[in-house]
Amino acid sequence: MAKKITLSDSEQVLAHIQKLDASIAPVISYLREHILSIDKNIAERIKWNNPSFYYAGEMAPFDPKEFKREIMVFNLFKKRIMLVFPSGAKIKKNKSLLEGNYDDGRRLIVLKDLDDAMAKMTSIQAIIKEWIELIDVS
Repeated sequence: MAKKITLSDSEQVLAHIQKLDASIAPVISYLREHILSIDKNIAERIKWNNPSFYYAGEMAPFDPKEFKREIMVFNLFKKRIMLVFPSGAKIKKNKSLLEGNYDDGRRLIVLKDLDDAMAKMTSIQAIIKEWIELIDVS
């Protein structure tokens, strides 16, 4: 019997990106590389059928249903590139790119293409850095 190969979270993300439409895969690769470079405590995985990023460092205890570790998840439905920040409403200083006013606190950034992602990357990084500063560490 063949041994089942289990991919790491990062390997699963890479495999997912390789299966994406050629029009968005380079954008997702670019975003992934730059998001992971922000902080050593940012980790990645497939969640909700898309690449997502979460805080892997120490945090004060909390109810898992609060999703406090979740930084951002891609929503790539119909080749549309949306960055969903589940607790984006907490961002105050760097919120100019964040769209929506959802009751659950999520906010979005919609990107058109690689040029758009590159133009907005400094602001996206600032949003994530501010989010990390707001973490209740243990």
